[in-house]
Amino acid sequence: MTFNVLGTALVPCSYDPLTGYFRDGCCNTAEDDSGSHVVCVKVTVEFLAFSAGRGNDLSTPRPEYRFRGLHDGDRWCLCALRWQEAFEANVAPPVLLECTHERALDFVTLPALRAHALQPVG
Repeated sequence: MTFNVLGTALVPCSYDPLTGYFRDGCCNTAEDDSGSHVVCVKVTVEFLAFSAGRGNDLSTPRPEYRFRGLHDGDRWCLCALRWQEAFEANVAPPVLLECTHERALDFVTLPALRAHALQPVG
């Protein structure tokens, strides 16, 4: 069983858009996931602008990767260090704790995640 940061079973983050390192809807990870895509967030306009400014444009569609681009309110499995960077810049998007892989705790603190927690919908 895979666990979330609360120590319970990991819940899917999003099927639309389809997210996750394995594009299985969950913030699962593996040794070859160098970005550690383990933090389930609800993206915001502020975060998308911040990420684009850091060289990772998540808003522009990339059809060659079957990626429609993210919009305000979409859920997405975010790289843990990008979330931490956004947290330090005061633009961290809300986190869905039940959907955030326990491996996130290797990079960010549970109090920081809890401070930005959003209850999952549905």
